[in-house]
Amino acid sequence: MLRNMVTSLLAHEKIQTTVAKAKEVRRLTDRVIVLAKRGDLHARRQALAVLTNKEVVKKLFSEIGPRFQNRAGGFTRILRIGRRVGDAAPLSMIMLTEPPGTAEKGKTGKAPSKRAKTPQAKAKEKEKKEQTKRRKKVKETEDHGESPEEKNPPKGRTTKKREGPKKRASVDSSQ
Repeated sequence: MLRNMVTSLLAHEKIQTTVAKAKEVRRLTDRVIVLAKRGDLHARRQALAVLTNKEVVKKLFSEIGPRFQNRAGGFTRILRIGRRVGDAAPLSMIMLTEPPGTAEKGKTGKAPSKRAKTPQAKAKEKEKKEQTKRRKKVKETEDHGESPEEKNPPKGRTTKKREGPKKRASVDSSQ
């Protein structure tokens, strides 16, 4: 499974998986990229032992290896993107990093902001907006003079206690 994931990562340059799997895939991917940086025949054969597709090995040695030639490590990046719907497993996106100096510049000629919104930040912002909407709704109901308790009074005991036959106090006739 990990070999297939590494092959897919190098073919598509990013994949979505769980955090635990992404951390393991990172280890194997970094090793294979180091082999591609070496570039000799023995390294190519070692890469073929890990990867499952010869076309991906060609791409690795012709494009990806030279792209990271001047970088000592840190070839991959893991971004956490939330939780999976079915089982709430933590999901992440693992992708190849861009080598230094190749970051795309915007229209202003500046490098992209370091504070660019990650998927996690977007999710948090969305959650905050939803919370403020809920608070506004609660406030509106309080402003109208009706609190949620007045609309739905607390359920108490609605039936009276059954009383049994009344006992008469016995009066002593001796008194």
